Amino acid sequence: MKSIQQFIIKPIGQRYNNELAIGNKKLIVNSSISNHKFVNREAVVVSVPLALRTNIKVGDTVLVHHNLFRRYYNLKGKSVNSSKYFKDDMYFASVDQIYMFKRNDKWNTVLDYCFIKPVINKDESKLSKLKNNIGIIKYDNSSLNALKISTGDTVVFKSNREFEFVVDNELLYCMQSNDILIKYENKGNETEYNPSWAKSS
Repeated sequence: MKSIQQFIIKPIGQRYNNELAIGNKKLIVNSSISNHKFVNREAVVVSVPLALRTNIKVGDTVLVHHNLFRRYYNLKGKSVNSSKYFKDDMYFASVDQIYMFKRNDKWNTVLDYCFIKPVINKDESKLSKLKNNIGIIKYDNSSLNALKISTGDTVVFKSNREFEFVVDNELLYCMQSNDILIKYENKGNETEYNPSWAKSS
């Protein structure tokens, strides 16, 4: 069972992450199929495409776009699967809908995707908890490495690129190499931000 151009994947766990563990209790944080923030984004690779060569292999854990597993209401008001649904809890995913893969407990980015850790704003005169458009690279890629930008570097990124993921209980922003604008040559005393709800997921 192989697709010509697409991966076949299966969600790890449920399609939605609607519960949050707080101590020994569970809190329901979502009851809507429309809210993309609670859609599961972790999957296992069932099959790789015949026509593409990538580093992703069968059995790898992957981080994918939230719309793959999301359900929708059609024009008649009926809840339906996304167009990526295949069968038996399996879905199609094109290569640009996969952002990272995990093998041997190590995450590896795909194409020119990278993941950025938000940092805390220490300026008490400003209301924002986080520094706008500034973060620390958590997972880099080869195109950034070619520009001498790598994991641990503090960077400035374009506005409205905060595509949130929780990866190994850490809040991260997924973006692409061309979203990175500046690398700070002199590292400041930045503090990474991680909310308690990310650690509890």
